[in-house]
Amino acid sequence: MTYRAADSTMIRAPGQQLALCIGRCRRYNAARHAGPCLAPSLFLVSMIDSDVFVQALQDIGFNFFTGVPDSILGGIIATLMERQLYVPAVREDEAVAMAAGAFMAGKIPAVLMQNSGLGTSLNALISLNLIYQQPCLLLVSWRGFEGKDAPEHLVMGQSLPAVLDAVRIPHRTIAEPALADDLKWVAQTFMKQRVPVALLLKKGIVKSIQP
Repeated sequence: MTYRAADSTMIRAPGQQLALCIGRCRRYNAARHAGPCLAPSLFLVSMIDSDVFVQALQDIGFNFFTGVPDSILGGIIATLMERQLYVPAVREDEAVAMAAGAFMAGKIPAVLMQNSGLGTSLNALISLNLIYQQPCLLLVSWRGFEGKDAPEHLVMGQSLPAVLDAVRIPHRTIAEPALADDLKWVAQTFMKQRVPVALLLKKGIVKSIQP
């Protein structure tokens, strides 16, 4: 039996507002950090402000957020908490289950986790979300990308895309210039396939609390 939320059709494709919002953020960062020190300015301009990113997710319909903290996701989670949109979870599989319940209650859920937490949540994703068509957005920080992280992240960092492919979870890696296209893909895949979809987030794409 397939369970579907009554208002799940409310997820929307991103429009021009997202591009305008990103443009304002980049101009703000450029003006704020203009001066003799060029490198920090370039670094910050290439990053998406967490407020912009969260607003973009809200604009396409996501209205329930849960997950487990991670330093790469810190700025996003802080923004969600400021907006009173974030329900913390103890474990990633618990967060996935909460998202499934939220979807059945008519919400459009997103789950935040680091890629090691994806391993913790795989059983729930496979035996609940994929079988019973319980879609959610998985916002996964890509720790250990290209072998640049603490040792405990390196194996999963190397294996992350293959793990998602093996369990048939569609995924994309977020890139600042293509964010609108990435979110459009999320909206379309979420509605068409009714399965979890993953956006992989490397360090330095969305502004975090830590440098």
